[in-house]
Amino acid sequence: MSAVKALSIAALIYSCSALSVSNSKPEFRVIAFYTAKQDQAHISFVREAERWFPEMAAKYNFSYDATSNWHNLNSDFLSKYQVVVFLDTRPEEPAQRAAFQTYMEHGGAWMGFHFAGFALTPSAYPANWDWYHNTFLGSGSYASNTWRPTSAILRVEDRKHPATHHLPETFRSSPNEWYRWDSDLRQNPDVDILLSIDSTSFPLGTGPKQHEIWHRGYYPVVWTNKNYKMIYLNMGHNDIDYEHKYGATNKTLSHTLNNTIQDRLIIDGLLWLGNRDKKAPSSIGSAAGAAASIQIRRRFAEINSPMPATSRRPP
Repeated sequence: MSAVKALSIAALIYSCSALSVSNSKPEFRVIAFYTAKQDQAHISFVREAERWFPEMAAKYNFSYDATSNWHNLNSDFLSKYQVVVFLDTRPEEPAQRAAFQTYMEHGGAWMGFHFAGFALTPSAYPANWDWYHNTFLGSGSYASNTWRPTSAILRVEDRKHPATHHLPETFRSSPNEWYRWDSDLRQNPDVDILLSIDSTSFPLGTGPKQHEIWHRGYYPVVWTNKNYKMIYLNMGHNDIDYEHKYGATNKTLSHTLNNTIQDRLIIDGLLWLGNRDKKAPSSIGSAAGAAASIQIRRRFAEINSPMPATSRRPP
């Protein structure tokens, strides 16, 4: 009888433990926005990210949603999430831009990849958002890039930041098209450069145009803005068989999210963004901003119900 009792108790404990794990509340919620229409290399990265991030969400106990509907970039929708990710582009409509700025100025967090920092006039993504490119990112407009996508030796500039404290002094990145910017981020006191291209990478790029091969210079590739909870990573451009050497389709020749050290950077950066101390939002000096701030605070307070660490696609 005692043996039966012991087995029953053990089974009960196991069931309760399993229930507790399955109902565990994620540490934070992530929403990723993407367009996946500009350049096959960016589309390839978005598809790769849509497989990789849900796996990381399950492993590190956060929830991950993704949407290509940029109309969701509004205060009510954003208030459900602690971290926003831009996988490839940026919002274009004034209301979406205003909602994102309000979100960031009131305690939200952001991670952006590669093309999310792009701005060039004239182009489909002109330099027409001063706060985002000059104040928030600090980089200004896109100036040039390497070609083809190639690996680089990256040097950690700030070893004390939570996103970099697990990284070696230098490491080899996944292949990427690297950007140069109009603004010198070293001269911006609000910017903390986390990684740059090490000089041992030069010459970087294969051309065929000579200006697509870098032989010298200083190129930051990952940084944060001290006034916001954000991190920008220039990675996110996979190599593609544009010349159709390997078939009739644009085959992906390299991946971004298959590099153990680089992946560690992304995960640690995301965990830093998600597990931040909650601070009272500061005023942004307008009635609309104050109303949005109140709405965001209220919505943050409402989302305490448990939900599984998973990946979902909002409507």
